[in-house]
Amino acid sequence: MTAGDVAAQQEQPWNRQRLRSTNERLLLDRLRAAGAASRAQLARETGLSKPTVSSALASLEAAGLVHEVGTHAPERGRTAVLYAPDPAAGYALGIDVGRSWLRVAVADLDGAVVARSDVRNRARSSGAMADLVVATARQVVASSGVAPEEVVHAVVGTPGVYDQKQRRVRYAMHLPGWGRAGLFDRMREELGVPLEVHNDANLAALGEYTYGVGAGSRLFAYILIGTGLGMGVVSDGRLFTGAHGLAGEIGFLPWPGQHKPERLEDAVSGLAVVEAARRFGMSGQLTAKAVFDAARQGNDAAVKAVQLEGERIAHTVAAAAAVLDPDLVVLGGGVGHSVDLLLKPVHDNLRALTPLRPQIAPSRLGEDAVLLGAVATALGTARDVVFERRSAAS
Repeated sequence: MTAGDVAAQQEQPWNRQRLRSTNERLLLDRLRAAGAASRAQLARETGLSKPTVSSALASLEAAGLVHEVGTHAPERGRTAVLYAPDPAAGYALGIDVGRSWLRVAVADLDGAVVARSDVRNRARSSGAMADLVVATARQVVASSGVAPEEVVHAVVGTPGVYDQKQRRVRYAMHLPGWGRAGLFDRMREELGVPLEVHNDANLAALGEYTYGVGAGSRLFAYILIGTGLGMGVVSDGRLFTGAHGLAGEIGFLPWPGQHKPERLEDAVSGLAVVEAARRFGMSGQLTAKAVFDAARQGNDAAVKAVQLEGERIAHTVAAAAAVLDPDLVVLGGGVGHSVDLLLKPVHDNLRALTPLRPQIAPSRLGEDAVLLGAVATALGTARDVVFERRSAAS
């Protein structure tokens, strides 16, 4: 018995219960962070005595929070049982609401996606969009085989900024009516799950930090270029949102338009690529993807439009570099899929604009960045909720 264990026995009952809970959470967090381990290994790494570890693991196993996942046979000594968190102890729901697509996924506590659905957003009103979110989320949960009550937390990624006081989204210009009060309260009630709302670029940054190229970065900026323009900033693993949640709203930066002042979002977006291609002579029903595809085939107007987009992205990166000093800038969103064409003009123009040289990389997660960021954020809360519920019940 260690000195810490002796002290624990001298504590009052309520303190002993709190200490037991602390020890259990310590072991659970260690198993989640570093993988399966034996009792002896956990005792060595945490400083807890072997009896304390055995007791805590027994409680965690009884609560359904950990389970046996195999054995380890050392060269000498007895075979040891290995323990790991039980991923089926609870589930989280991630939702990405975009102008063109709605993406929904259910993930277990290990972060593995067990079911997902990507559907075209054909909603013509904010009410219809809310209905689509609820219906799709219910369908994904049903197809996963997970009981609805086992989904303990949900996170929605959306353009704009969620106003906690007024309980509505602001600045979602590309989703008409989406700022109406009561929409998210309605979705919470109909889904029956606690639901957080976050800016899509912020979630994309967290997704890229958790699962993509941002892992290990001290400070990186994720620039989301799609229907609109946004930026998420992750510093030492934490999202930086500013005093009012508006940090990263670079689309509002002024931009000198041809005839009148514009916003940066008007110059750096999928729509801007299409408009530039038309000015350079392309015709027909154009999308940003079609312009980039044509540029790959050598179409002169498309090549000029892509080069212009690269120049404007360079201005965006230069602004981010000057204000944030990031070690990495990730380009993502719909336009980010064509970073292979954009990197050279971005680098060439950046040299002329600023002496600052952050590393620039394409998103590894592509269109899944917002969704996976929503899943990762929901998991952070879901793991806490599941631990508290199951520990109390046991």
